[in-house]
Amino acid sequence: MLPEKKQILVVDDEANLRRVLSAQLGRDGYEVHTAEDGEEGLAFLKEHHIDLVITDLRMPKVDGMDLLRAALRDDPSRPVVLLTAHGTVDNAVEALKTGAFDYITKPFDQNEVRVVVKKALRTRDLASADATRDVSAAQPRGGSDRFGIIGESPPIQELYAILERVADTPTTVLISGESGTGKELVARALHENSGRRDRPFIKVNCAAIPKDLMESELFGYERGAFTGAVASKPGRFELASGGTLFLDEIGEIPNEMQVKLLRVLQESEFERVGGIKTIHVDVRLVAATNRDLKREIAAGTFREDLFYRLNVVPIALPALRDRRSDIPHLCAHFVAKFNARLKKSIEGIEPEALERLASHAWPGNIRELENVVERALLFADGARIRLDDLPEEIRSGATSTPGVSLPLAAAAVDTSAAPSTPDGLKEQVKAAMSKLERDLIERALKQTHGNVTHAARLLKISRKGLQLKMKELNLRERDAE
Repeated sequence: MLPEKKQILVVDDEANLRRVLSAQLGRDGYEVHTAEDGEEGLAFLKEHHIDLVITDLRMPKVDGMDLLRAALRDDPSRPVVLLTAHGTVDNAVEALKTGAFDYITKPFDQNEVRVVVKKALRTRDLASADATRDVSAAQPRGGSDRFGIIGESPPIQELYAILERVADTPTTVLISGESGTGKELVARALHENSGRRDRPFIKVNCAAIPKDLMESELFGYERGAFTGAVASKPGRFELASGGTLFLDEIGEIPNEMQVKLLRVLQESEFERVGGIKTIHVDVRLVAATNRDLKREIAAGTFREDLFYRLNVVPIALPALRDRRSDIPHLCAHFVAKFNARLKKSIEGIEPEALERLASHAWPGNIRELENVVERALLFADGARIRLDDLPEEIRSGATSTPGVSLPLAAAAVDTSAAPSTPDGLKEQVKAAMSKLERDLIERALKQTHGNVTHAARLLKISRKGLQLKMKELNLRERDAE
């Protein structure tokens, strides 16, 4: 079976430009659709799946900025590329701060279009599958709502404590964790709870940028710096000045670029590619990685001095298997979310199904859980999601993780009997989870003969986190050590 072609929408009031782009992108293997103005483009987006939008900035009826905002509201992960004349470059830069992926200046070089389109589509492929922002970004129906993060487990409580301390500071933060654990969500929480919240939040996926384009992407370039550079262009550091720059997958930055990044962190200045003018910026840097950077240092692929510049405040995000007590909170949130999106009325998840969800290993973490809940809800025939609605690998328990079993039957989320208000449902889930956490901790303490240190190890949380949770639940500490 051949892979599906990527769908691109070109919106421009110049018929000749639409024909040129359609022909070029068609030769490159994409399925191209066109619209002659923003109004027609909006109507097309509502009825069709589109992977990338290329739109002129100035058009009659609905202009490119209005189309950009509407496209981002509908799908924040879908890249939008602006076409602009030389005289409207400032407007294009403002569009980048609003959320546009990139802009191309007319007249454009075909190779420039090819590079930008390829980079945009690769970024979309690497982005979270969540259509609203991050897999956990929306306000939960149950669990905590601090920083927009769902969960009340000890590892998440520790995360809250760190965010409260460092969010409203200029300090550099390095977020580590497996794919799908919500690193971008934490980066956004740092930005939105700081004094920079009204300034740009610029994100860059370093894994999506070809190595030879990394410098111009981060620092910009001057006109004539290389073939195709028909106009000067600011980089992501300039666009983020006054705000926050989020460098995701920082471990992918090539070695020669690490030296230049280190200079910016140390001196807050740089030069564009092909330029001689030194540019000063005020940027709060947040970086993220799913790699072990200390191992990369030992292998000689990551600079030790850069690591220590980035690692001022480290935040290690727990894998979902290490915060299993949050799974019912997340499931309740995803059921409510997909009920609204898919126009379904699923009332909850059966206890047996929730038990199996909680015991799954979740190598894809929250992103994988979200996809499983969406699929189960979509195909569920009854009023509640049952074990038979789950994928085979979860039903069979083939990828379950051994350890303390979770008595989740008592914590199964039943939205049919829930209060009519979100706050009421939140309290119901919170009470059920408190009982679950108490039972889980008591089992671990019983297995370890009251040794808190060993119980914490069994539960895969820190000793301090366990002590905080025991204090919250009024459980007496009986450490045998």
